[in-house]
Amino acid sequence: MLNEPARSVERRRHAARATNGVLQILVGYRVVGPSGVPRIIDIVAFVRLGRPLFLVGGFVLYGLGAALAALAGHALDLHRYALGQAVVTAFQLMTHYANDYFDYDADRANTTPTAWSGGSRVLVAGELPRATALIASLVLAALGVGVAVVLALGAGALVWPTTAAMLVLSWAYSAPPLRLCVRGLGEIDTALVVTGLVPWLAFYVQAGDCHGVGVLLAAIAPLACLQTAMLVAIEFPDAVGDASTGKRTLVIRLGAARAARWYVGIVALAYVALAIGALTVLPARIALAGLATLPIAVWRVTRIADHRDPAAWEQLGFWSVALLIATAIAELVATLGSIGARP
Repeated sequence: MLNEPARSVERRRHAARATNGVLQILVGYRVVGPSGVPRIIDIVAFVRLGRPLFLVGGFVLYGLGAALAALAGHALDLHRYALGQAVVTAFQLMTHYANDYFDYDADRANTTPTAWSGGSRVLVAGELPRATALIASLVLAALGVGVAVVLALGAGALVWPTTAAMLVLSWAYSAPPLRLCVRGLGEIDTALVVTGLVPWLAFYVQAGDCHGVGVLLAAIAPLACLQTAMLVAIEFPDAVGDASTGKRTLVIRLGAARAARWYVGIVALAYVALAIGALTVLPARIALAGLATLPIAVWRVTRIADHRDPAAWEQLGFWSVALLIATAIAELVATLGSIGARP
C-alpha cells in the first residue's frame, strides 16, 4: 500500500504524463516509451478520442445559418464566417474530449457500444491516459474563447452571449456540477446548442440586423426535433451501462418502451414543423427539400421496435444520424439553390 508521499509522486507522474502526451501529440514529437525504445505518439488514438466524424453536423448546420443570411440579402463576410466556424469546431471538440473524460465510468460499464454511442473507447481501452482528454478539452475551450473574443470585436453585441451560452451549455452537458446528460436534460441541451445556437451564430455574424431570422427559425425547428430524436435513438444501446452508473438519460427516465414512443412523436413533430414553416415563412424550395427525407423517417419509425434488438442498434443509430444530416444538407442545398436562382 502506497503511503501519502508515494501517492503524491504517483499522481504528479500521471498528470505529467497526460500533459506531456497532449502537448507531444499536438506537435508530433518523438517520445520514449516504457521500454526505452523511441516511439511516435499515437496521433490516431488522440484523433479518435475527439470523434471527428461528429464534426460534420457542426459544419453543415453552421453553413445553413450563413446561407440563410445570404438568402435574406446579406453579403457574406468570409473572415467572420471562418472565425465563427472555428469557434463552433473548437467548442464541439471540447465537448467530445470532455465527454469521454467525465463519462469514463459509464463508458467502461457499457458492454454494447456502437459507432454512434458509448464514447470513443480510447480511454476505456487504455490507449491514452484519461487526463489527456480533460487537458485537451480545456485547451480547446481556451482556443474557442480566444477566437470568440476576436469575432465579437467586429461582429455585433450578440456574439458575446451567444458564444458564452455555447460554451456553458456544451461544457455542462457532461461536466460537473450540472452534468445535464445524467439528469435527462442532455438531449435538450444538445439540440439547443447544435441545431439552435450554431446556425444562429452563423446567421447573426452575417446579418447583424437579424433581417430574415424568421426563416432561420422555421428552418432549424425541424432539425432540433430530429437532433433530439437522434440522441434518444443512440441512448438505447447505452441504457444498461448508464443505469448502472447513475446516468439518468431520457431513455432511462422514460423507460425503453415509452422512449421509443417519444422517438416516433418527435420525428413526426419535425415534419409537422416543416409543414407549418412552408405555410408561413419558409420558402417552398427549402421546405420541399426537407420533406424529401420523409420516406426515411417513415421507414425508421416503422422499425422503432429495433430498439429491443441489440443486433439492430448499429443501424438504429446510423439511420437516426443520417436522417438529421440528410435533412440539414437538403435544406442547405435548397438554400444555396435559392440564392443562385435570384435575379
